[in-house]
Amino acid sequence: MPGPGLTTWRRSLDSAGIHDPALRRDYGVQRRLVARERRSSYLAARLLLPPALLPHVVAATAVMHHGDDLLDTGPKPQRVAAWASWEQRVRKALETGAGDDPLIRTLLHTVAARPRLRAVVEEYLATADAELEFSGFATEGDYQAYVDAYSMPAFMLVGTLVGPEDDDGRFRAACRTLIDGAQRLDFLNDLAEDLREGRLGIPEQTLQRYGVTVGDLAAGRVPEGLRALLDDQLAVARASLEAAREVRALTPPPHRPLLDAVIGIELLTADAVRSRGPALLLRGSARPPLGGTLRILRGARRGGG
Repeated sequence: MPGPGLTTWRRSLDSAGIHDPALRRDYGVQRRLVARERRSSYLAARLLLPPALLPHVVAATAVMHHGDDLLDTGPKPQRVAAWASWEQRVRKALETGAGDDPLIRTLLHTVAARPRLRAVVEEYLATADAELEFSGFATEGDYQAYVDAYSMPAFMLVGTLVGPEDDDGRFRAACRTLIDGAQRLDFLNDLAEDLREGRLGIPEQTLQRYGVTVGDLAAGRVPEGLRALLDDQLAVARASLEAAREVRALTPPPHRPLLDAVIGIELLTADAVRSRGPALLLRGSARPPLGGTLRILRGARRGGG
């Protein structure tokens, strides 16, 4: 007998009008990947989204996750070649309407069901190679350019699906504020991992302001100004995330609980990062407590639209 999660999934496929057995299997492949690699995101989507939208959000999330893997894994020549091949395959599939693997086939079906997603996918394909060139930022302006080129188009793969049919620009602007805060928080939380990979998401001018050097951080030394630096950047990230709450009023009521939860979990993560502080260098990324995450999900579900 299938568990409650699988039963919910099958009902979601039915609600979305996905009846072809082969296509259902293709979407199932993406569900398993997203549930494994982005567990909290999948749980939030399963609990909070209308059933008919869940398979499409899963497909878009799987595309984003696959792109992240191609752009981040291995030596740069390997990443460049892998991304170029993937981009070419997706563009060909969009032109012909035919795909050669489960992920591309689910993407094509979701684009057909939600046609406004096509332009977002094309924007993402056109700008995602900014991640290939990322090796750190000299200035805050460089960081903001990265958010525009990579973080924002990637986020909008899902953001477009939950946003209004006719956006006058305000929803996209609120999403930009949200992803600015989330990306800044990610760079702080991934401090140790990014240092091992030889790149840092905190701008050099910000490091200098607090007397912190990449050399100190890479060597595992904790400079005197690191706590103040982290507190400053966390405050900036939190301010963006709090300001992004305006996205709620710009979102169709059935989709508001998911965005409420996304922002709430990001703020909970910010608390966990602040608690860990300079120990991020030694202990790695911090996670929000499971109990707090579940409370946010329950609260978002009760809040409805």
